[in-house]
Amino acid sequence: MSLAVDGLISGLDTTSLINSLMELEAGPQTLLKAKVTTSNTFVTALQGLNASIASLATLATKNTVANALNLYSATSSNSSITTTVSTGANTGSLDVVVGALAQAKSGVTAAMTEFSGTSFTVVGSDGVAIDIEADSNSLDDVASAINASSAGITATKVASGTNAAGDKQYRLQLVADDTGLIGAFELYQGTSGDLANATNVLEATGAAVITAAQDAQVALWAGTAAAQNITSSTNTFADLLPGVAVTVSKVSTDPVTITVARDNAAVSDIAEKLVSSLNTVFALISTKSAVVNSTDTSGNAVVSAGVFSGDSTVRDVKQLILDAASYPVDGRSPSEIGISITKSGTMEFDADKFAAAMKDDPEHVEKVLAEISSRVAAAATSASDKYDGMITGKITGQESLVKSLGTQIDNWDLRLTSRRSTLERTYASLEVQLSNMNAQSAWLTAQVDGLNSANGK
Repeated sequence: MSLAVDGLISGLDTTSLINSLMELEAGPQTLLKAKVTTSNTFVTALQGLNASIASLATLATKNTVANALNLYSATSSNSSITTTVSTGANTGSLDVVVGALAQAKSGVTAAMTEFSGTSFTVVGSDGVAIDIEADSNSLDDVASAINASSAGITATKVASGTNAAGDKQYRLQLVADDTGLIGAFELYQGTSGDLANATNVLEATGAAVITAAQDAQVALWAGTAAAQNITSSTNTFADLLPGVAVTVSKVSTDPVTITVARDNAAVSDIAEKLVSSLNTVFALISTKSAVVNSTDTSGNAVVSAGVFSGDSTVRDVKQLILDAASYPVDGRSPSEIGISITKSGTMEFDADKFAAAMKDDPEHVEKVLAEISSRVAAAATSASDKYDGMITGKITGQESLVKSLGTQIDNWDLRLTSRRSTLERTYASLEVQLSNMNAQSAWLTAQVDGLNSANGK
Protein backbone atom coordinates (compact mmCIF):
# COMPACT_ATOMS: atom_id res chain seq x y z
CA MET A 1 0.00 0.00 0.00
CA SER A 2 1.52 3.36 -1.04
CA LEU A 3 2.16 6.15 1.50
CA ALA A 4 0.53 9.59 1.15
CA VAL A 5 3.74 11.62 0.90
CA ASP A 6 2.65 14.80 -0.91
CA GLY A 7 4.92 17.50 0.55
CA LEU A 8 3.21 19.37 3.37
CA ILE A 9 6.55 20.99 4.19
CA SER A 10 8.33 21.11 0.81
CA GLY A 11 5.21 21.88 -1.20
CA LEU A 12 6.26 19.30 -3.80
CA ASP A 13 3.68 17.07 -5.57
CA THR A 14 5.71 14.03 -4.57
CA THR A 15 3.00 11.54 -5.73
CA SER A 16 3.23 12.80 -9.31
CA LEU A 17 6.99 12.96 -9.05
CA ILE A 18 7.20 9.33 -7.88
CA ASN A 19 4.75 8.20 -10.56
CA SER A 20 6.91 9.85 -13.23
CA LEU A 21 10.03 8.21 -11.85
CA MET A 22 8.23 4.84 -11.78
CA GLU A 23 7.22 5.19 -15.43
CA LEU A 24 10.89 5.55 -16.27
CA GLU A 25 11.79 2.65 -14.00
CA ALA A 26 9.06 0.47 -15.64
CA GLY A 27 10.40 1.10 -19.15
CA PRO A 28 12.04 -2.34 -19.49
CA GLN A 29 8.89 -4.06 -18.19
CA THR A 30 6.75 -2.14 -20.68
CA LEU A 31 8.98 -3.38 -23.47
CA LEU A 32 8.61 -6.94 -22.16
CA LYS A 33 4.79 -6.62 -22.12
CA ALA A 34 4.80 -5.30 -25.68
CA LYS A 35 6.94 -8.26 -26.71
CA VAL A 36 4.45 -10.66 -25.05
CA THR A 37 1.59 -9.06 -27.01
CA THR A 38 3.53 -9.35 -30.25
CA SER A 39 4.46 -12.97 -29.52
CA ASN A 40 0.88 -13.92 -28.66
CA THR A 41 -0.32 -12.36 -31.91
CA PHE A 42 2.33 -14.33 -33.75
CA VAL A 43 1.33 -17.59 -32.03
CA THR A 44 -2.34 -17.05 -32.91
CA ALA A 45 -1.43 -16.45 -36.55
CA LEU A 46 0.81 -19.54 -36.59
CA GLN A 47 -1.97 -21.67 -35.11
CA GLY A 48 -4.36 -20.49 -37.82
CA LEU A 49 -1.78 -21.28 -40.50
CA ASN A 50 -1.07 -24.67 -38.94
CA ALA A 51 -4.79 -25.57 -39.00
CA SER A 52 -5.07 -24.53 -42.65
CA ILE A 53 -2.02 -26.59 -43.63
CA ALA A 54 -3.31 -29.59 -41.63
CA SER A 55 -6.59 -29.41 -43.59
CA LEU A 56 -4.56 -29.36 -46.80
CA ALA A 57 -2.64 -32.45 -45.64
CA THR A 58 -5.88 -34.30 -44.89
CA LEU A 59 -7.38 -33.41 -48.28
CA ALA A 60 -4.25 -34.36 -50.21
CA THR A 61 -3.87 -37.63 -48.28
CA LYS A 62 -7.37 -38.72 -49.31
CA ASN A 63 -6.28 -38.46 -52.94
CA THR A 64 -3.44 -40.91 -52.37
CA VAL A 65 -5.66 -43.78 -51.23
CA ALA A 66 -5.85 -46.67 -53.71
CA ASN A 67 -8.46 -46.02 -56.43
CA ALA A 68 -9.28 -42.61 -54.93
CA LEU A 69 -8.92 -41.07 -58.39
CA ASN A 70 -10.16 -44.08 -60.36
CA LEU A 71 -13.73 -42.79 -60.32
CA TYR A 72 -16.69 -43.97 -62.35
CA SER A 73 -20.33 -43.00 -62.70
CA ALA A 74 -23.24 -45.17 -63.78
CA THR A 75 -26.38 -44.11 -65.61
CA SER A 76 -29.64 -45.85 -66.48
CA SER A 77 -31.74 -45.41 -69.60
CA ASN A 78 -34.91 -45.52 -67.46
CA SER A 79 -35.66 -43.72 -64.18
CA SER A 80 -37.17 -46.93 -62.78
CA ILE A 81 -33.62 -48.19 -62.22
CA THR A 82 -31.08 -46.24 -60.18
CA THR A 83 -27.39 -46.98 -59.65
CA THR A 84 -24.77 -46.55 -56.95
CA VAL A 85 -21.07 -46.79 -57.75
CA SER A 86 -18.42 -47.99 -55.30
CA THR A 87 -14.80 -49.14 -55.45
CA GLY A 88 -13.98 -51.62 -58.19
CA ALA A 89 -16.21 -50.22 -60.93
CA ASN A 90 -15.05 -50.20 -64.53
CA THR A 91 -16.37 -49.09 -67.89
CA GLY A 92 -19.08 -51.18 -69.48
CA SER A 93 -22.81 -51.53 -70.09
CA LEU A 94 -25.54 -54.08 -69.45
CA ASP A 95 -29.18 -54.52 -70.50
CA VAL A 96 -31.63 -55.79 -67.89
CA VAL A 97 -35.33 -56.58 -67.86
CA VAL A 98 -37.06 -56.30 -64.48
CA GLY A 99 -39.32 -59.32 -64.03
CA ALA A 100 -40.44 -58.84 -60.42
CA LEU A 101 -40.03 -56.57 -57.40
CA ALA A 102 -39.21 -57.78 -53.91
CA GLN A 103 -42.05 -57.81 -51.46
CA ALA A 104 -42.55 -58.84 -47.84
CA LYS A 105 -45.12 -61.43 -46.86
CA SER A 106 -48.14 -59.93 -45.16
CA GLY A 107 -51.52 -61.20 -44.05
CA VAL A 108 -54.42 -60.69 -41.67
CA THR A 109 -56.04 -63.08 -39.24
CA ALA A 110 -59.76 -63.74 -39.11
CA ALA A 111 -61.89 -61.18 -37.26
CA MET A 112 -62.28 -62.11 -33.59
CA THR A 113 -62.72 -60.79 -30.09
CA GLU A 114 -59.85 -62.89 -28.73
CA PHE A 115 -57.72 -65.94 -29.54
CA SER A 116 -58.65 -69.34 -28.20
CA GLY A 117 -55.22 -69.87 -26.64
CA THR A 118 -51.94 -68.18 -25.69
CA SER A 119 -49.36 -70.46 -27.37
CA PHE A 120 -48.12 -69.67 -30.90
CA THR A 121 -45.30 -70.84 -33.19
CA VAL A 122 -43.65 -68.96 -36.05
CA VAL A 123 -41.85 -71.05 -38.68
CA GLY A 124 -39.44 -69.03 -40.81
CA SER A 125 -38.21 -69.59 -44.34
CA ASP A 126 -35.30 -71.62 -42.95
CA GLY A 127 -37.72 -74.03 -41.25
CA VAL A 128 -36.71 -72.94 -37.75
CA ALA A 129 -39.64 -72.84 -35.33
CA ILE A 130 -39.89 -70.12 -32.66
CA ASP A 131 -42.30 -70.64 -29.77
CA ILE A 132 -44.20 -67.58 -28.53
CA GLU A 133 -46.23 -67.45 -25.32
CA ALA A 134 -48.59 -64.49 -24.82
CA ASP A 135 -49.62 -63.22 -21.37
CA SER A 136 -53.27 -63.75 -22.27
CA ASN A 137 -55.39 -64.62 -25.31
CA SER A 138 -56.23 -60.93 -26.01
CA LEU A 139 -55.13 -59.60 -29.39
CA ASP A 140 -53.10 -56.89 -27.63
CA ASP A 141 -51.07 -59.42 -25.63
CA VAL A 142 -50.60 -61.71 -28.62
CA ALA A 143 -49.42 -58.81 -30.76
CA SER A 144 -46.99 -57.69 -28.02
CA ALA A 145 -45.59 -61.22 -27.66
CA ILE A 146 -45.04 -61.56 -31.43
CA ASN A 147 -43.35 -58.14 -31.67
CA ALA A 148 -41.10 -58.90 -28.69
CA SER A 149 -39.95 -62.21 -30.15
CA SER A 150 -37.12 -62.85 -32.62
CA ALA A 151 -39.54 -64.07 -35.29
CA GLY A 152 -38.98 -61.05 -37.55
CA ILE A 153 -42.69 -60.20 -37.80
CA THR A 154 -44.54 -57.01 -36.93
CA ALA A 155 -48.08 -57.54 -35.62
CA THR A 156 -50.64 -54.72 -35.54
CA LYS A 157 -54.15 -54.85 -34.09
CA VAL A 158 -56.73 -53.50 -36.56
CA ALA A 159 -60.43 -52.81 -35.85
CA SER A 160 -62.83 -55.09 -37.76
CA GLY A 161 -66.40 -54.14 -36.90
CA THR A 162 -68.64 -56.14 -34.56
CA ASN A 163 -69.97 -59.69 -34.44
CA ALA A 164 -73.64 -60.78 -34.36
CA ALA A 165 -73.77 -60.15 -30.62
CA GLY A 166 -72.54 -56.58 -31.09
CA ASP A 167 -69.09 -57.26 -29.63
CA LYS A 168 -66.15 -55.36 -31.15
CA GLN A 169 -63.89 -57.52 -33.31
CA TYR A 170 -60.27 -57.07 -34.37
CA ARG A 171 -57.73 -58.67 -36.67
CA LEU A 172 -53.96 -58.94 -36.40
CA GLN A 173 -52.10 -57.66 -39.43
CA LEU A 174 -48.83 -59.58 -39.76
CA VAL A 175 -45.97 -58.23 -41.89
CA ALA A 176 -42.50 -59.75 -42.30
CA ASP A 177 -39.65 -57.42 -41.38
CA ASP A 178 -37.58 -58.61 -44.36
CA THR A 179 -38.62 -58.56 -48.00
CA GLY A 180 -38.04 -61.52 -50.31
CA LEU A 181 -38.33 -65.24 -49.78
CA ILE A 182 -35.96 -64.98 -46.82
CA GLY A 183 -38.71 -63.19 -44.92
CA ALA A 184 -41.39 -65.84 -45.56
CA PHE A 185 -43.14 -67.17 -42.45
CA GLU A 186 -46.07 -69.23 -41.18
CA LEU A 187 -47.87 -68.47 -37.90
CA TYR A 188 -49.47 -71.37 -36.04
CA GLN A 189 -51.66 -71.35 -32.96
CA GLY A 190 -50.09 -74.09 -30.90
CA THR A 191 -46.63 -75.22 -29.82
CA SER A 192 -43.74 -76.32 -32.03
CA GLY A 193 -43.91 -79.76 -30.43
CA ASP A 194 -47.40 -80.36 -31.81
CA LEU A 195 -47.50 -78.50 -35.14
CA ALA A 196 -49.43 -81.35 -36.73
CA ASN A 197 -52.43 -80.39 -34.63
CA ALA A 198 -51.76 -76.63 -34.69
CA THR A 199 -53.86 -74.18 -36.73
CA ASN A 200 -52.21 -72.09 -39.45
CA VAL A 201 -53.54 -68.66 -38.45
CA LEU A 202 -53.40 -67.16 -41.98
CA GLU A 203 -55.16 -70.18 -43.52
CA ALA A 204 -58.10 -70.13 -41.08
CA THR A 205 -61.58 -69.18 -42.28
CA GLY A 206 -61.79 -65.40 -42.72
CA ALA A 207 -57.97 -64.95 -42.72
CA ALA A 208 -55.96 -64.13 -45.82
CA VAL A 209 -52.42 -63.75 -47.16
CA ILE A 210 -52.32 -60.21 -48.57
CA THR A 211 -48.90 -60.38 -50.26
CA ALA A 212 -46.73 -63.42 -50.70
CA ALA A 213 -43.02 -63.29 -50.00
CA GLN A 214 -41.26 -62.60 -53.29
CA ASP A 215 -37.70 -61.95 -54.45
CA ALA A 216 -36.88 -59.22 -56.94
CA GLN A 217 -35.83 -60.64 -60.31
CA VAL A 218 -34.03 -59.25 -63.32
CA ALA A 219 -33.25 -60.98 -66.58
CA LEU A 220 -29.89 -60.50 -68.31
CA TRP A 221 -29.53 -60.97 -72.07
CA ALA A 222 -33.27 -61.60 -72.28
CA GLY A 223 -34.48 -63.28 -75.44
CA THR A 224 -31.13 -64.93 -76.17
CA ALA A 225 -29.73 -68.38 -75.55
CA ALA A 226 -27.65 -66.83 -72.73
CA ALA A 227 -30.70 -65.42 -70.90
CA GLN A 228 -30.22 -65.59 -67.14
CA ASN A 229 -32.40 -64.60 -64.19
CA ILE A 230 -30.83 -62.98 -61.14
CA THR A 231 -32.76 -62.70 -57.88
CA SER A 232 -32.39 -60.56 -54.76
CA SER A 233 -34.30 -60.49 -51.48
CA THR A 234 -34.43 -56.70 -51.80
CA ASN A 235 -34.92 -54.42 -54.79
CA THR A 236 -31.19 -53.72 -54.81
CA PHE A 237 -28.80 -55.98 -56.70
CA ALA A 238 -25.30 -55.52 -55.30
CA ASP A 239 -22.44 -55.86 -57.79
CA LEU A 240 -24.69 -56.69 -60.75
CA LEU A 241 -21.74 -55.07 -62.46
CA PRO A 242 -18.40 -54.87 -60.56
CA GLY A 243 -18.63 -51.99 -58.11
CA VAL A 244 -22.15 -51.03 -59.23
CA ALA A 245 -25.34 -51.62 -57.20
CA VAL A 246 -28.62 -51.49 -59.12
CA THR A 247 -31.95 -50.65 -57.47
CA VAL A 248 -35.18 -51.43 -59.33
CA SER A 249 -38.56 -49.82 -58.66
CA LYS A 250 -40.78 -51.00 -61.52
CA VAL A 251 -41.36 -54.15 -63.57
CA SER A 252 -40.36 -53.67 -67.20
CA THR A 253 -40.90 -55.48 -70.47
CA ASP A 254 -38.28 -53.62 -72.47
CA PRO A 255 -34.57 -53.79 -71.62
CA VAL A 256 -33.10 -50.98 -69.54
CA THR A 257 -29.47 -50.13 -70.29
CA ILE A 258 -27.02 -49.49 -67.47
CA THR A 259 -23.85 -47.71 -68.59
CA VAL A 260 -20.68 -47.26 -66.52
CA ALA A 261 -18.09 -44.67 -67.60
CA ARG A 262 -15.22 -42.71 -66.11
CA ASP A 263 -16.43 -39.82 -63.96
CA ASN A 264 -14.09 -37.15 -65.32
CA ALA A 265 -16.09 -34.38 -63.66
CA ALA A 266 -15.53 -35.92 -60.22
CA VAL A 267 -11.77 -36.20 -60.81
CA SER A 268 -11.71 -32.58 -62.02
CA ASP A 269 -13.53 -31.54 -58.83
CA ILE A 270 -10.87 -33.28 -56.72
CA ALA A 271 -8.09 -31.46 -58.57
CA GLU A 272 -9.85 -28.12 -58.26
CA LYS A 273 -10.38 -28.58 -54.51
CA LEU A 274 -6.70 -29.43 -54.05
CA VAL A 275 -5.60 -26.26 -55.88
CA SER A 276 -8.15 -24.21 -53.93
CA SER A 277 -6.84 -25.57 -50.63
CA LEU A 278 -3.28 -24.78 -51.68
CA ASN A 279 -4.23 -21.20 -52.52
CA THR A 280 -6.01 -20.83 -49.20
CA VAL A 281 -2.70 -21.53 -47.45
CA PHE A 282 -0.74 -19.23 -49.77
CA ALA A 283 -3.30 -16.42 -49.40
CA LEU A 284 -3.11 -16.65 -45.61
CA ILE A 285 0.67 -16.41 -45.67
CA SER A 286 0.60 -13.54 -48.17
CA THR A 287 -1.98 -11.56 -46.21
CA LYS A 288 -0.10 -11.85 -42.92
CA SER A 289 3.24 -11.07 -44.57
CA ALA A 290 2.08 -7.87 -46.27
CA VAL A 291 3.50 -4.48 -45.24
CA VAL A 292 0.71 -2.00 -44.48
CA ASN A 293 1.12 1.78 -44.92
CA SER A 294 -1.04 3.94 -42.65
CA THR A 295 -0.96 7.14 -40.62
CA ASP A 296 -1.01 7.78 -36.89
CA THR A 297 -3.30 10.21 -35.03
CA SER A 298 -0.93 13.05 -35.92
CA GLY A 299 -1.06 12.25 -39.61
CA ASN A 300 2.46 10.87 -39.73
CA ALA A 301 3.15 7.95 -42.06
CA VAL A 302 3.37 4.58 -40.33
CA VAL A 303 4.69 1.41 -41.95
CA SER A 304 3.53 -1.82 -40.25
CA ALA A 305 5.06 -5.17 -41.13
CA GLY A 306 2.80 -8.24 -41.32
CA VAL A 307 3.03 -10.78 -38.51
CA PHE A 308 4.78 -13.26 -40.84
CA SER A 309 7.08 -10.68 -42.46
CA GLY A 310 10.68 -11.87 -42.48
CA ASP A 311 9.95 -15.16 -40.72
CA SER A 312 12.14 -17.82 -42.29
CA THR A 313 10.08 -20.78 -41.05
CA VAL A 314 6.87 -19.57 -42.70
CA ARG A 315 8.78 -18.71 -45.85
CA ASP A 316 10.37 -22.16 -45.96
CA VAL A 317 7.01 -23.88 -45.42
CA LYS A 318 5.41 -21.98 -48.29
CA GLN A 319 8.27 -22.84 -50.63
CA LEU A 320 8.18 -26.49 -49.57
CA ILE A 321 4.47 -26.81 -50.36
CA LEU A 322 4.72 -24.76 -53.55
CA ASP A 323 7.54 -26.96 -54.84
CA ALA A 324 5.56 -30.10 -54.02
CA ALA A 325 2.60 -28.82 -56.04
CA SER A 326 4.48 -27.50 -59.06
CA TYR A 327 7.50 -29.76 -59.68
CA PRO A 328 7.35 -31.96 -62.82
CA VAL A 329 6.11 -35.55 -62.68
CA ASP A 330 8.19 -37.95 -64.78
CA GLY A 331 9.76 -34.95 -66.48
CA ARG A 332 6.40 -33.44 -67.47
CA SER A 333 5.00 -30.23 -66.04
CA PRO A 334 1.68 -30.37 -64.15
CA SER A 335 0.63 -27.42 -66.33
CA GLU A 336 -0.02 -29.99 -69.09
CA ILE A 337 -3.09 -31.11 -67.16
CA GLY A 338 -4.18 -27.62 -66.14
CA ILE A 339 -2.39 -27.23 -62.78
CA SER A 340 0.18 -24.44 -62.99
CA ILE A 341 2.07 -21.93 -60.86
CA THR A 342 1.41 -18.20 -61.30
CA LYS A 343 3.80 -15.25 -61.23
CA SER A 344 2.46 -14.25 -57.82
CA GLY A 345 3.47 -17.58 -56.29
CA THR A 346 0.05 -19.22 -56.17
CA MET A 347 -1.50 -22.14 -58.07
CA GLU A 348 -4.02 -22.00 -60.91
CA PHE A 349 -6.48 -24.63 -62.13
CA ASP A 350 -7.69 -24.70 -65.76
CA ALA A 351 -10.81 -26.87 -65.83
CA ASP A 352 -11.02 -26.95 -69.64
CA LYS A 353 -7.40 -28.00 -70.02
CA PHE A 354 -7.85 -30.64 -67.33
CA ALA A 355 -10.96 -32.02 -69.05
CA ALA A 356 -9.12 -32.22 -72.38
CA ALA A 357 -6.22 -34.03 -70.75
CA MET A 358 -8.61 -36.49 -69.06
CA LYS A 359 -10.22 -37.23 -72.41
CA ASP A 360 -6.88 -37.83 -74.14
CA ASP A 361 -5.00 -39.76 -71.45
CA PRO A 362 -6.92 -40.33 -68.20
CA GLU A 363 -4.31 -42.70 -66.77
CA HIS A 364 -1.57 -40.05 -67.09
CA VAL A 365 -3.76 -37.35 -65.54
CA GLU A 366 -4.65 -39.56 -62.58
CA LYS A 367 -0.98 -40.47 -62.12
CA VAL A 368 0.10 -36.81 -62.11
CA LEU A 369 -2.69 -35.80 -59.73
CA ALA A 370 -1.89 -38.69 -57.41
CA GLU A 371 1.83 -37.78 -57.38
CA ILE A 372 1.13 -34.10 -56.70
CA SER A 373 -1.28 -35.05 -53.93
CA SER A 374 1.30 -37.39 -52.39
CA ARG A 375 4.01 -34.72 -52.42
CA VAL A 376 1.70 -32.03 -51.07
CA ALA A 377 0.46 -34.38 -48.33
CA ALA A 378 4.05 -35.11 -47.28
CA ALA A 379 5.04 -31.42 -47.32
CA ALA A 380 1.94 -30.28 -45.46
CA THR A 381 2.33 -33.02 -42.87
CA SER A 382 5.99 -32.11 -42.39
CA ALA A 383 4.89 -28.55 -41.66
CA SER A 384 1.84 -29.21 -39.49
CA ASP A 385 2.48 -32.52 -37.69
CA LYS A 386 1.31 -32.07 -34.11
CA TYR A 387 4.49 -33.57 -32.70
CA ASP A 388 7.41 -32.45 -34.86
CA GLY A 389 5.98 -30.22 -37.59
CA MET A 390 7.92 -27.12 -38.60
CA ILE A 391 5.07 -24.77 -37.68
CA THR A 392 4.34 -26.77 -34.53
CA GLY A 393 7.95 -26.35 -33.41
CA LYS A 394 7.74 -22.62 -34.07
CA ILE A 395 4.58 -22.36 -32.00
CA THR A 396 6.15 -24.31 -29.15
CA GLY A 397 9.18 -22.03 -29.19
CA GLN A 398 7.06 -18.88 -29.12
CA GLU A 399 4.93 -20.24 -26.28
CA SER A 400 8.09 -20.96 -24.29
CA LEU A 401 9.28 -17.42 -24.99
CA VAL A 402 5.97 -15.95 -23.78
CA LYS A 403 6.20 -18.03 -20.61
CA SER A 404 9.75 -16.80 -19.99
CA LEU A 405 8.74 -13.19 -20.62
CA GLY A 406 5.85 -13.62 -18.21
CA THR A 407 8.26 -14.71 -15.49
CA GLN A 408 10.46 -11.67 -16.17
CA ILE A 409 7.42 -9.37 -16.02
CA ASP A 410 6.40 -10.87 -12.67
CA ASN A 411 9.93 -10.30 -11.36
CA TRP A 412 9.75 -6.69 -12.53
CA ASP A 413 6.48 -6.28 -10.61
CA LEU A 414 8.32 -7.20 -7.42
CA ARG A 415 11.25 -4.97 -8.31
CA LEU A 416 9.02 -1.98 -9.10
CA THR A 417 6.97 -2.46 -5.95
CA SER A 418 10.18 -2.39 -3.93
CA ARG A 419 11.44 0.68 -5.83
CA ARG A 420 8.19 2.60 -5.23
CA SER A 421 8.38 1.81 -1.51
CA THR A 422 11.96 3.08 -1.44
CA LEU A 423 11.03 6.34 -3.18
CA GLU A 424 8.04 6.88 -0.89
CA ARG A 425 10.21 6.32 2.18
CA THR A 426 12.91 8.66 0.78
CA TYR A 427 10.49 11.51 0.13
CA ALA A 428 8.72 10.94 3.43
CA SER A 429 12.10 11.14 5.16
CA LEU A 430 12.84 14.33 3.20
CA GLU A 431 9.66 15.92 4.49
CA VAL A 432 10.60 14.96 8.05
CA GLN A 433 14.08 16.41 7.64
CA LEU A 434 12.66 19.59 6.11
CA SER A 435 10.23 19.83 9.02
CA ASN A 436 13.09 19.44 11.47
CA MET A 437 15.14 22.04 9.62
CA ASN A 438 12.22 24.45 9.64
CA ALA A 439 11.76 23.90 13.35
CA GLN A 440 15.45 24.44 13.96
CA SER A 441 15.39 27.55 11.79
CA ALA A 442 12.43 28.92 13.74
CA TRP A 443 14.25 28.21 17.04
CA LEU A 444 17.43 29.95 15.84
CA THR A 445 15.38 32.88 14.62
CA ALA A 446 13.71 33.09 18.00
CA GLN A 447 17.08 32.95 19.76
CA VAL A 448 18.53 35.72 17.58
CA ASP A 449 15.45 37.84 18.11
CA GLY A 450 15.82 37.29 21.90
CA LEU A 451 19.46 38.35 21.89
CA ASN A 452 18.66 41.43 19.90
CA SER A 453 15.95 42.38 22.36
CA ALA A 454 18.31 41.88 25.30
CA ASN A 455 20.90 44.16 23.73
CA GLY A 456 18.35 46.87 23.16
CA LYS A 457 18.37 46.53 19.50
